[in-house]
Amino acid sequence: MPSTLLTGISELWTLDPALDEAGIAAADGQVLRDAAVVLDGERVAWTGPAEQAPDADEREDLGGRAVLPGWVDSHSHLVFDGDRSAEFEARMAGESYAAGGIQVTTDATRAAGAERLEALVRERVAAAVAGGTTCLETKTGYGLTVEDEAASARVAGALVRAGMLDEVTFLGAHLVPAEFDGRDRRPGAEEYVALVTGPMLDAVREAMRESAGHELRWIDVFCEEGAFTPEQSERVLRAGRDAGLGLRVHGNQLGESGGVALAVALGAASVDHVNHLSAEDVERLAAADTVATVLPACDLSTRAPLAPARELVDAGATVAIASNCNPGTSYTSSMSFCVTTAVLQMRLSLAEAIRAATRGGARALRRDDVGHLAVGARADLHVLDTPHAIDLAYRPGMPLTHQVWRRGARTA
Repeated sequence: MPSTLLTGISELWTLDPALDEAGIAAADGQVLRDAAVVLDGERVAWTGPAEQAPDADEREDLGGRAVLPGWVDSHSHLVFDGDRSAEFEARMAGESYAAGGIQVTTDATRAAGAERLEALVRERVAAAVAGGTTCLETKTGYGLTVEDEAASARVAGALVRAGMLDEVTFLGAHLVPAEFDGRDRRPGAEEYVALVTGPMLDAVREAMRESAGHELRWIDVFCEEGAFTPEQSERVLRAGRDAGLGLRVHGNQLGESGGVALAVALGAASVDHVNHLSAEDVERLAAADTVATVLPACDLSTRAPLAPARELVDAGATVAIASNCNPGTSYTSSMSFCVTTAVLQMRLSLAEAIRAATRGGARALRRDDVGHLAVGARADLHVLDTPHAIDLAYRPGMPLTHQVWRRGARTA
């Protein structure tokens, strides 16, 4: 690939990790004005003032637009079929959200073939990238049989190999499926946990090897009333860790479920949702390396209390923002919408929200190559159709993505 010099940048949000280490805040130097950036292959080769820019093979003037790192969406559920709009409409009419609606999607996903599932996921990834998302995690979790979870992993793995997806998480412990839950509750759940931690985990790992050409990285569990208890969740996570996987947790969405305490105790990379936190939970997250991932679009869609992002940031916790794109509670991949919501309703500053949707997501995925535009970073850029990034919140809902560069190539 030829090197490319991008000029005409009104604001360049580098979010350089080295500046963090030097104690330099975004407002004091991590946003360069009248800037330029050089892309060399898939990496950032140079950033700085436009008048000091080196030569490159190609040159493009961005016309005075703002440039951010591409969004890092560290929590999505893209491998599914089916529609739950009726459930959403009922919820908007006053019915409360419960975890059991996942079964509706499970039934539809099991009935879909691999070809259809792959086509659906490709469409969803393309929509996310068109909105500025350049690093994307997704989960299994709508098959919930050995064969169907392996099929979901195979679809996702093929798209990792194709460069469309970046991370895949095994979420067999998403819900106790109907064929188990129809029995006496606890024996059915216990039997299903044994399946998840044994044959299903093995099958999903093998499917990833076959389709992606490398190992599965993550395991997740829905530690919540109506899904899995903390004790069952711990068995799932320990099985994953024994298999060499990193840990993620859906926790504290519907109540103080114990998911945060479990995630921190086991050293999970992230605990996601975190709507209901005790003071002790906030302290745990502030003292730990576990990232608190907030899901603003999901909170709006379920009419849940917004996750306390302001309190978490003030306490010193690392916060990520993700889309939670899924058919039941957050059918959007728009990270820009999530950032807007975080500023307008979660009371984060623009810099805090952008950081959470880039560097925060990268931290949740334990990656240092994405989420910033320091020299050597993956060349993932989100060019806004405005000179000012604050317009993400000031002009909510407006189409503000002008270009997207992913691995050094312009995709949109």
